[in-house]
Amino acid sequence: MHTPKTLLENNKKWAAKVTQENPDFFHNLAKQQHPKYLWIGCADSRVPANQIIGLRPGEVFVHRNIANVVSNSDLNCLSVIQYAVEVLKVTDIIVCGHYGCGGVRAALSDKPLGLIDNWLRHIKDVYERSDLPCNEDVHSEACSDKLCELNVGAQVRNVCHTTIVQQAWSRGQKLSVHGWVYSLEDGLINDLGFGISSSEQLERIYRMA
Repeated sequence: MHTPKTLLENNKKWAAKVTQENPDFFHNLAKQQHPKYLWIGCADSRVPANQIIGLRPGEVFVHRNIANVVSNSDLNCLSVIQYAVEVLKVTDIIVCGHYGCGGVRAALSDKPLGLIDNWLRHIKDVYERSDLPCNEDVHSEACSDKLCELNVGAQVRNVCHTTIVQQAWSRGQKLSVHGWVYSLEDGLINDLGFGISSSEQLERIYRMA
Protein backbone atom coordinates (compact mmCIF):
# COMPACT_ATOMS: atom_id res chain seq x y z
CA MET A 1 0.00 0.00 0.00
CA HIS A 2 1.33 3.42 -0.93
CA THR A 3 1.63 6.04 1.78
CA PRO A 4 2.80 9.68 1.56
CA LYS A 5 6.18 8.47 2.86
CA THR A 6 6.57 5.90 0.08
CA LEU A 7 5.58 8.54 -2.48
CA LEU A 8 8.44 10.74 -1.25
CA GLU A 9 10.80 7.78 -1.48
CA ASN A 10 9.60 7.14 -5.03
CA ASN A 11 10.28 10.78 -5.85
CA LYS A 12 13.89 10.49 -4.70
CA LYS A 13 14.39 7.37 -6.81
CA TRP A 14 12.81 9.03 -9.85
CA ALA A 15 14.89 12.20 -9.50
CA ALA A 16 18.07 10.14 -9.11
CA LYS A 17 17.27 8.07 -12.19
CA VAL A 18 16.54 11.14 -14.32
CA THR A 19 19.74 12.84 -13.14
CA GLN A 20 21.76 9.73 -13.93
CA GLU A 21 20.35 9.64 -17.46
CA ASN A 22 20.69 13.39 -18.01
CA PRO A 23 22.77 15.27 -15.39
CA ASP A 24 21.64 18.68 -16.69
CA PHE A 25 17.92 17.86 -16.95
CA PHE A 26 16.66 19.60 -13.81
CA HIS A 27 19.11 22.48 -14.18
CA ASN A 28 17.81 23.21 -17.67
CA LEU A 29 14.19 22.60 -16.69
CA ALA A 30 14.39 25.10 -13.84
CA LYS A 31 15.44 27.92 -16.18
CA GLN A 32 12.27 28.12 -18.25
CA GLN A 33 9.50 25.97 -19.69
CA HIS A 34 9.00 25.99 -23.45
CA PRO A 35 6.10 23.64 -24.18
CA LYS A 36 4.56 23.59 -27.64
CA TYR A 37 1.33 22.06 -26.40
CA LEU A 38 -1.50 22.91 -24.03
CA TRP A 39 -3.40 19.81 -22.91
CA ILE A 40 -6.94 20.23 -21.59
CA GLY A 41 -7.98 16.87 -20.24
CA CYS A 42 -10.05 15.02 -17.70
CA ALA A 43 -8.95 14.84 -14.07
CA ASP A 44 -9.27 11.03 -14.20
CA SER A 45 -6.14 9.50 -12.64
CA ARG A 46 -5.91 6.95 -15.45
CA VAL A 47 -5.24 9.60 -18.09
CA PRO A 48 -1.86 11.21 -17.30
CA ALA A 49 -1.11 13.63 -20.12
CA ASN A 50 2.69 13.39 -20.34
CA GLN A 51 2.87 9.62 -20.18
CA ILE A 52 0.29 8.75 -22.81
CA ILE A 53 1.84 11.06 -25.42
CA GLY A 54 5.42 10.20 -24.50
CA LEU A 55 6.56 13.66 -23.38
CA ARG A 56 8.76 14.61 -20.45
CA PRO A 57 8.23 17.33 -17.83
CA GLY A 58 8.39 20.76 -19.43
CA GLU A 59 7.07 19.63 -22.81
CA VAL A 60 3.32 19.99 -22.26
CA PHE A 61 1.32 22.56 -20.28
CA VAL A 62 -1.65 20.86 -18.61
CA HIS A 63 -5.11 21.80 -17.36
CA ARG A 64 -7.46 19.09 -16.10
CA ASN A 65 -10.96 19.03 -14.69
CA ILE A 66 -13.97 16.73 -14.52
CA ALA A 67 -14.82 15.66 -18.10
CA ASN A 68 -12.42 18.15 -19.77
CA VAL A 69 -14.94 20.99 -19.85
CA VAL A 70 -14.07 24.47 -21.16
CA SER A 71 -16.58 26.96 -19.79
CA ASN A 72 -16.59 30.67 -20.60
CA SER A 73 -17.19 31.33 -16.89
CA ASP A 74 -14.31 29.18 -15.62
CA LEU A 75 -11.59 31.74 -14.85
CA ASN A 76 -9.16 28.99 -13.90
CA CYS A 77 -9.35 27.34 -17.32
CA LEU A 78 -9.37 30.67 -19.16
CA SER A 79 -6.31 31.84 -17.24
CA VAL A 80 -4.47 28.68 -18.21
CA ILE A 81 -5.39 29.17 -21.86
CA GLN A 82 -4.30 32.81 -21.77
CA TYR A 83 -0.95 32.02 -20.19
CA ALA A 84 -0.33 29.15 -22.60
CA VAL A 85 -1.23 31.21 -25.68
CA GLU A 86 0.12 34.65 -24.82
CA VAL A 87 3.15 33.85 -22.66
CA LEU A 88 4.26 30.33 -23.56
CA LYS A 89 3.22 30.76 -27.21
CA VAL A 90 2.02 27.19 -27.59
CA THR A 91 1.28 26.17 -31.16
CA ASP A 92 -1.32 23.50 -30.38
CA ILE A 93 -4.14 23.14 -27.87
CA ILE A 94 -5.35 19.59 -27.39
CA VAL A 95 -8.72 18.86 -25.79
CA CYS A 96 -8.58 15.19 -24.83
CA GLY A 97 -11.45 13.26 -23.34
CA HIS A 98 -11.55 9.53 -22.70
CA TYR A 99 -13.98 6.72 -23.30
CA GLY A 100 -15.64 5.47 -20.13
CA CYS A 101 -15.52 8.95 -18.59
CA GLY A 102 -17.24 8.93 -15.21
CA GLY A 103 -18.29 12.55 -15.60
CA VAL A 104 -20.03 11.84 -18.89
CA ARG A 105 -21.75 8.78 -17.47
CA ALA A 106 -22.88 10.78 -14.46
CA ALA A 107 -24.31 13.43 -16.77
CA LEU A 108 -26.42 10.77 -18.45
CA SER A 109 -27.81 9.70 -15.09
CA ASP A 110 -30.66 11.31 -13.17
CA LYS A 111 -29.05 10.47 -9.83
CA PRO A 112 -28.32 13.60 -7.74
CA LEU A 113 -24.63 13.84 -6.84
CA GLY A 114 -24.37 17.21 -5.13
CA LEU A 115 -22.27 20.19 -6.16
CA ILE A 116 -20.91 18.44 -9.25
CA ASP A 117 -24.41 18.35 -10.75
CA ASN A 118 -23.94 22.03 -11.62
CA TRP A 119 -20.70 21.24 -13.47
CA LEU A 120 -22.24 18.31 -15.29
CA ARG A 121 -24.86 20.65 -16.72
CA HIS A 122 -22.29 21.56 -19.38
CA ILE A 123 -22.27 17.95 -20.59
CA LYS A 124 -26.03 17.61 -20.30
CA ASP A 125 -26.29 20.65 -22.60
CA VAL A 126 -24.09 18.87 -25.15
CA TYR A 127 -26.37 15.83 -24.93
CA GLU A 128 -29.49 17.97 -25.29
CA ARG A 129 -28.19 19.45 -28.56
CA SER A 130 -27.27 16.04 -29.95
CA ASP A 131 -29.31 13.37 -31.71
CA LEU A 132 -28.43 10.71 -29.13
CA PRO A 133 -31.29 8.50 -27.88
CA CYS A 134 -33.62 9.76 -25.17
CA ASN A 135 -34.86 6.31 -24.07
CA GLU A 136 -33.22 3.56 -22.03
CA ASP A 137 -30.39 3.37 -24.60
CA VAL A 138 -29.03 6.59 -23.12
CA HIS A 139 -27.34 4.49 -20.44
CA SER A 140 -25.54 2.23 -22.92
CA GLU A 141 -21.77 2.22 -23.33
CA ALA A 142 -22.15 3.18 -26.99
CA CYS A 143 -24.19 6.26 -26.06
CA SER A 144 -21.71 7.24 -23.35
CA ASP A 145 -18.75 6.88 -25.70
CA LYS A 146 -20.47 8.93 -28.39
CA LEU A 147 -21.23 11.66 -25.87
CA CYS A 148 -17.54 11.61 -24.87
CA GLU A 149 -16.70 12.44 -28.49
CA LEU A 150 -19.43 15.06 -28.82
CA ASN A 151 -18.30 16.66 -25.57
CA VAL A 152 -14.73 16.95 -26.86
CA GLY A 153 -16.04 18.57 -30.03
CA ALA A 154 -18.07 21.07 -28.00
CA GLN A 155 -15.08 21.94 -25.81
CA VAL A 156 -12.82 22.41 -28.85
CA ARG A 157 -15.31 24.96 -30.14
CA ASN A 158 -15.50 26.59 -26.72
CA VAL A 159 -11.72 27.03 -26.75
CA CYS A 160 -11.91 28.61 -30.20
CA HIS A 161 -14.74 30.93 -29.16
CA THR A 162 -12.61 32.57 -26.47
CA THR A 163 -11.28 36.08 -27.04
CA ILE A 164 -7.85 34.67 -26.16
CA VAL A 165 -7.64 32.31 -29.11
CA GLN A 166 -9.37 34.61 -31.58
CA GLN A 167 -7.09 37.52 -30.71
CA ALA A 168 -4.10 35.23 -31.21
CA TRP A 169 -5.35 34.36 -34.68
CA SER A 170 -5.96 38.04 -35.46
CA ARG A 171 -2.30 38.72 -34.56
CA GLY A 172 -1.24 36.06 -37.03
CA GLN A 173 -0.12 33.70 -34.28
CA LYS A 174 0.12 30.07 -35.38
CA LEU A 175 -2.31 28.13 -33.21
CA SER A 176 -4.39 25.00 -33.80
CA VAL A 177 -6.97 23.35 -31.57
CA HIS A 178 -7.47 19.58 -31.74
CA GLY A 179 -10.03 17.10 -30.38
CA TRP A 180 -8.87 13.69 -29.19
CA VAL A 181 -10.36 10.83 -27.17
CA TYR A 182 -8.19 8.36 -25.25
CA SER A 183 -9.11 4.70 -24.82
CA LEU A 184 -8.51 3.13 -21.42
CA GLU A 185 -8.89 -0.30 -23.02
CA ASP A 186 -5.80 -0.18 -25.25
CA GLY A 187 -4.01 3.08 -24.41
CA LEU A 188 -4.54 4.54 -27.88
CA ILE A 189 -5.75 8.01 -28.80
CA ASN A 190 -8.50 8.57 -31.35
CA ASP A 191 -8.02 11.81 -33.30
CA LEU A 192 -11.56 12.98 -34.01
CA GLY A 193 -10.32 14.87 -37.05
CA PHE A 194 -11.81 18.31 -36.59
CA GLY A 195 -8.84 20.50 -35.78
CA ILE A 196 -9.44 24.26 -36.01
CA SER A 197 -6.70 26.72 -36.88
CA SER A 198 -8.52 29.92 -37.86
CA SER A 199 -11.69 31.86 -37.08
CA GLU A 200 -12.91 31.19 -40.64
CA GLN A 201 -13.61 27.61 -39.54
CA LEU A 202 -16.09 28.81 -36.92
CA GLU A 203 -19.75 29.65 -37.35
CA ARG A 204 -20.05 33.31 -38.22
CA ILE A 205 -21.87 34.27 -35.00
CA TYR A 206 -18.75 33.33 -32.99
CA ARG A 207 -16.21 35.14 -35.17
CA MET A 208 -14.67 38.34 -33.88
CA ALA A 209 -13.55 41.12 -36.20
